[in-house]
Amino acid sequence: MEIDFGGAGEVLFERRGKAGLVRLTRPKALNALTQTMVNAMHRALVAWSTDSDVDCVIVEGEGRAFCAGGDILAVYHAGKAGEPLYEFFADEYRLNAYIRHFPKPYVSLIDGIVMGGGVGISVHGSHRVVTENVLFAMPEVGIGFFPDVGGSAFLPHLPEHFGTYLALTGNRIRQGDCLQSGIATHAIKAEDKERVRRSLIRTGKPEVALRGKTINPDYETPEKTRDMIGVLFDSETLGGCLIRLAASGVNGNEWAQQILDLIKTRSPTSLHVTFRQIAEGGHLEMDQCMQMEYRILSRMLENHDFYEGVRSLLVDKDNAPVWQPASIDEVTPEMVDAYFALLGERELKLA
Repeated sequence: MEIDFGGAGEVLFERRGKAGLVRLTRPKALNALTQTMVNAMHRALVAWSTDSDVDCVIVEGEGRAFCAGGDILAVYHAGKAGEPLYEFFADEYRLNAYIRHFPKPYVSLIDGIVMGGGVGISVHGSHRVVTENVLFAMPEVGIGFFPDVGGSAFLPHLPEHFGTYLALTGNRIRQGDCLQSGIATHAIKAEDKERVRRSLIRTGKPEVALRGKTINPDYETPEKTRDMIGVLFDSETLGGCLIRLAASGVNGNEWAQQILDLIKTRSPTSLHVTFRQIAEGGHLEMDQCMQMEYRILSRMLENHDFYEGVRSLLVDKDNAPVWQPASIDEVTPEMVDAYFALLGERELKLA
């Protein structure tokens, strides 16, 4: 039975068997989230949280993406027009927090691209099921942004500084890395996804639906590389990480040099803010993380690098961003502090 929670055809809702079904239906846009989708999902989850006929929720995306993020171009154009989309992010962050606290099994069937906002509507749920088609990334530092949607709530807790590495590089990972690092809770073969889905609808119980269908792929990132990540990103400062990478590169470590070169192409401000975000997030609860991220977000929408990053990558597509400040050393502690300062009456309200 289809239910209208106001998704405007961009996200469909259905109650079938013992499950509430959420299907993102913007495949041409890789299911990028809009404010309409975010609010419709929130309404559905609130309704289903107390519906005795719904034992679990299943979230999927149409096409080759689960969800590739938020609608960044809409955010860019609104900001350039002097009307930053603060409320879109406030609604999105409230949804992320609600998913973390959702009282029933929340099962994301991730069979393709999952980045940014797509991570936000999956990683905080109880069951993150990935197939061999998954492609995960938090690539925000490449557009002068930061790994939001609760990045500060899960990235700090990945083993051996893997989360710091993913956040500062924006590098993509696959099924084994997702499972073994804890980003995913289960891995299955894509050919078994429909059977898992049918069983979830029939039983409402993920442990029953997944029984006998899970696989255990190893990390795709080699052990030697993971060991290097654990050492080179084990610093209390961003500068310390870069010094370690540089020293390793000078000593002939090609991988370390490549990572250092990659990081140096990212927004210096985003790198500093992201590093601190992860350091602080490790000591915060989910709701506190989302409030901190909303403070950062508000300042990002009021500064230069986000708009320059989107212009470079998605508008003019020249891949030649001119960051301000231009170098990592030019970003002062006071500049970083400003991103984390309290917002007063504009603080994110989650209740």
